[in-house]
Amino acid sequence: MQEFFEFGLGGRVLYKAGLAHELGQVIEDMGAKRVFVVADKGVVAAGLLSTVLAGLEGSAEVVGVLDDVPSNSSVRVVMQGAQAVREAQADVLIAIGGGSPIDTAKGMRIVATMGGDILDYEGYNVLTERLMPLIAVPTTAGTGSEVTSIAVILNEDEHRKIIYSSRFIYPDLAVLDPELTLTMPPRLTAATGMDALSHAIETFVSTDNNPFSDSLALAAIDLIATHLRDAVNDGTNLEARGHMLIAACMAGIACSNSFFGVIHAISHAVGAMFPVHHGTLNALVMPYGMQFNSVVAPERYVRIAHAMGVNAGGRSDEEVIADGINAVRTLAVDCGLPTRLRDVDVPESALPELAGLSVVEPAIFNNPRVATEEELLDLLREMW
Repeated sequence: MQEFFEFGLGGRVLYKAGLAHELGQVIEDMGAKRVFVVADKGVVAAGLLSTVLAGLEGSAEVVGVLDDVPSNSSVRVVMQGAQAVREAQADVLIAIGGGSPIDTAKGMRIVATMGGDILDYEGYNVLTERLMPLIAVPTTAGTGSEVTSIAVILNEDEHRKIIYSSRFIYPDLAVLDPELTLTMPPRLTAATGMDALSHAIETFVSTDNNPFSDSLALAAIDLIATHLRDAVNDGTNLEARGHMLIAACMAGIACSNSFFGVIHAISHAVGAMFPVHHGTLNALVMPYGMQFNSVVAPERYVRIAHAMGVNAGGRSDEEVIADGINAVRTLAVDCGLPTRLRDVDVPESALPELAGLSVVEPAIFNNPRVATEEELLDLLREMW
C-alpha cells in the first residue's frame, strides 16, 4: 500500500431512471437561474437534448445552447463556448452527452471563470479557485467524465491532446439516468463500455493506486464483464444499461484519483492524429498494454483476471493472467470492436511518430512499468 495517498469523491451523484425529466427541481435546489447547455449532434439527433430541456421548463431560463461539440473536445470550441457563456451571463452549465461535451463544458467553465486562454491552464493543479457550477448528464456509459477532476482537450494546431487536472474541475453534480443511454447504438455501447473497463484496469495498476480506488476499480471491472454484452446485444435492457452507467461512474471516480498508464498514452497519441473513437482505441490497445505491464505487477493482474470472471483453479499466476487478458480481448471481439490498428486505418508508416508522442504523453507517467520509445514502437507494431 502507498505510504501516502489522496482520495477525493468530487461532486454529488444522483441515480434514477427518468431523472432527466426532473432536472428543473435540481436546478431550483442549486439556486441557479440562467442555464447554458452543452451537447453534440448525436445527443440532438437522439432527442436527448429536448428531453433535458423539457425537464427544465418552468424552473430556469435557458440562455444559451452549444449543440455541435466535435467528437474530440477542441481548444477552438472551448474558447468559442466560453465567450458565449460570458455573453449570456449564465450562472450554471449543463453538459449532456459523452466525454467530449462534458470535457468541453469543463474547459468552458475554466475560461468563463478565470479568463484568458484554455492553454494557460494545461497541467496538474494549475487552477486556484472554484469554478462556475457544472451539472454533467452522461448519455454514454464510458468516460466517467461526469465525476472526474480531469478534462482532455484536443489542440488541433499541435495534433495532441492536452490534459487538465484539478480538484476544481469536478462537476458539482452528476445525473445518472439510464434511460438516456437507451438510444446508444451497439458499436457505441461497446466502445464506451470498453473505455470504462480501461479506466478501471489502468487505475488498478497505476503507481498511484490506493485502497479506495482499488475497490471501485475492481467492482467496475466485475460489472462491465457481467453486463456489457447484454447492453450491446439488447439496447433496451434497462438493467444492463443501469449497471454499465454505474460501472463507468465508479471507474471514473477511481481513475480521477489514481490516473492512467500506457493504454491511455497510446490511445491519446493515436486519437490526436487519426479520427478514431477514444473508447475503440482503448479497447484495441488494452490487451497489449496489459501484457506489457503484467511482468511488473503480476499480483494485480491476477486480481483483474478474477474480476473478469476467470477461475484460478489452482493454476499458476501466468496462466490466470493470460486468461484475464484473453477475457478482455474476447469481450471486445464479442462486442464487435476491432483488434488491430490497421482495422481503424492507422498506417504502419505512422507508428514511429506515434511512439514518440506516446512516450511523452502525460498519461504514461503513472504506468507501473517504465516504457522507452523503442518499447512503445514494438508494442505499436504488435497491435498494428
